[in-house]
Amino acid sequence: MINIMRKTIWHYENNNIKRKVTKIRIEEKSGSKINKLSKIDKIQRGKYFVLCSLMIYGGLFVSLNSSEIFADKNEYTILVTSELDNNKPSDNINDDNSNNSNTQKSIPETAKGPAIPSKGYLVEEIRDGLYWVTDGAYQTIFLLTDNGVVAVDAPPSIGKNYLKAISEVTDKPITHVIYSHGHIDHIGAASIFPKNAVYIAQEDTATELQRAKSLATNSSMVPPIPSVTFSNNYNLEIGNQLLKLDYHGPNHYDGNIFIYAPKQKVLMLVDVIFPGWVPFPYLAVSKDIAGYIKAHNIVLDNYEFDTFVGGHLTRLGTIEDVKIQKDFISDLQNAAAKANNEILLSDIAKQVGGFKNPWAVFAKYNDAVDERIAQEISPKWEAKLGGVRDVIKSHGFAMSEAGRIDPTAQVLLHDSTFVYR
Repeated sequence: MINIMRKTIWHYENNNIKRKVTKIRIEEKSGSKINKLSKIDKIQRGKYFVLCSLMIYGGLFVSLNSSEIFADKNEYTILVTSELDNNKPSDNINDDNSNNSNTQKSIPETAKGPAIPSKGYLVEEIRDGLYWVTDGAYQTIFLLTDNGVVAVDAPPSIGKNYLKAISEVTDKPITHVIYSHGHIDHIGAASIFPKNAVYIAQEDTATELQRAKSLATNSSMVPPIPSVTFSNNYNLEIGNQLLKLDYHGPNHYDGNIFIYAPKQKVLMLVDVIFPGWVPFPYLAVSKDIAGYIKAHNIVLDNYEFDTFVGGHLTRLGTIEDVKIQKDFISDLQNAAAKANNEILLSDIAKQVGGFKNPWAVFAKYNDAVDERIAQEISPKWEAKLGGVRDVIKSHGFAMSEAGRIDPTAQVLLHDSTFVYR
């Protein structure tokens, strides 16, 4: 049994709160090894919330600033110290893991998806033997064929519930496994599938997994290496079922493929389009922003589909969701280009007393650009997409920085060459 506990300690000076220390402890009570755990927690840091993603999967991975991490065999403790303004805790400081009512009210109805049953997952047929399974944060698909089941991805957050979902539908064996791309949050639990299944991925995904395995002291941390790879296209046809796997170049990540079921008119593209929501922070941490932008046009110009599967969040999508996000990305491009051209690095340097501390200059510059983009974008999109207020500045940074340093993104954002001034 795994327990997750948090404790907040308020430090006062002259009756004014100066900082708070939040302690999060993740403990395995049975004494056995912790194999996997996914949790998202919000920690109040001053006036801001920092999203802390904790993932234990053969180790501890934390995305958090100013933290100390202590670990022993069965217990992980994180101490987070936050400097606060000179005022006492108010009612909006929330030390539990529930969302407050204001956050719930800010989510548009179009962002909300089906309720997740108490068993922890939802499995439904889309059509003609193609099913989707979701835990409300991650989603994927599997296809029934004459010979068995083709499983796509294996998100650790769903884990063995994926097998339970399949068993609710059929007792046929899993014969094929397709990787959408190489990110562990989508394929990290693939070892739950039979070793004799055929594992298929684009060649860049296979190369990355081979690299990881060559460096790993514990090779079980690395998902099974694909036994079948392809460069641009691969058709998996079993009986009367067909999945078309296409690679159009880098977008979110090298090797991220388009998975198309023409009979069912379903398209899956992971970590690019998020139906009803803005993308995951920093444009889904995309490796190639220009490719990420281009992917929207590829979806709309090359595939005829009724249902879209994005790999994340609350619901399935439609072609309309793709068009809406394309419009959002277009507005973000325009706002980033405008902010890049209007906010001058030289002006920011004057505000902080020159370049004695260059990182202070760039930090203030980035903050100014991100804030300008947020002001430009938020009013239009807060009522249309979920999460705008939470992550818009991260998107502003990702897009504006790409426009400053990446040649192709610069062409997309700016009419003329951008230079720091």
